[in-house]
Amino acid sequence: MKHRLNTDEKNFAFTLVELLVVVAIIAILAALLLTAVTQVKGRALQIQCVNNVRQLGQAMQEFVGDNHAYPLVMIDNPNYTILTWQGMLARTLGVSAYPEKPPQPQYPQPGIWHCPAAHPPQGETAYQDYGYNSYGMSAAQTDTNSLGLGGHNVWTGGLNSPAPPIHESEVVSPSEMMAIGDGFKGGNGVIVDGTYLWLWRTYGVQDYLGSTKRSYARHQGKANVVFCDGHVESPTLQFLFADTSDAALSRWNRDHLPHREKLSP
Repeated sequence: MKHRLNTDEKNFAFTLVELLVVVAIIAILAALLLTAVTQVKGRALQIQCVNNVRQLGQAMQEFVGDNHAYPLVMIDNPNYTILTWQGMLARTLGVSAYPEKPPQPQYPQPGIWHCPAAHPPQGETAYQDYGYNSYGMSAAQTDTNSLGLGGHNVWTGGLNSPAPPIHESEVVSPSEMMAIGDGFKGGNGVIVDGTYLWLWRTYGVQDYLGSTKRSYARHQGKANVVFCDGHVESPTLQFLFADTSDAALSRWNRDHLPHREKLSP
């Protein structure tokens, strides 16, 4: 006899609506998982970058301890080579990984000079991951009164001319003076990345190939900075390059004053 289906038996097949609900739930869980993984990876890269700037800060402190002055942004050597602040710190560290010349056409830079979260534009080879607070706040290219660490009157005679170095006693508040950070410069909310300078600058700053967006993506809207006393912080880019409060501006300058006169050329 043919077996007749009992109409009372339940049909356990999934309906189209139920399948769509399951797919939607899986998609939501996958998106949450991907976000979590991305955040964890970003945090790991930021920690590595923090370790890099901390080591650079330690090298700077050793240099200051030996010379009682901060490295110049760059100087001309008698043999006509240019020694940058990176080269001075490399000598202090006892390594020769970084060339003692201006930025060379190679990327990424080796070792502690490379931020693993930095992603330069395609084809960019002279990208610099870390910058030195050489000038502090600088309103115009003709400004000869440097407020940073790279030397007095650094604009006079061009960047390559020697300038009297900044004595360690000239930094009023070492724990509040930014020294080395991710290679950003800018002001009024516009940021240029990939520079060997770390400064607030209101002139000549353009959003190069989406540099502001790229800068915000590097460490989820933050930057890693080592201060003159050696401690590291990760302030927001908004605080660094858009905030005009005394607390934000004074950290750029060795006299620990906001210098609002330099907010515009």
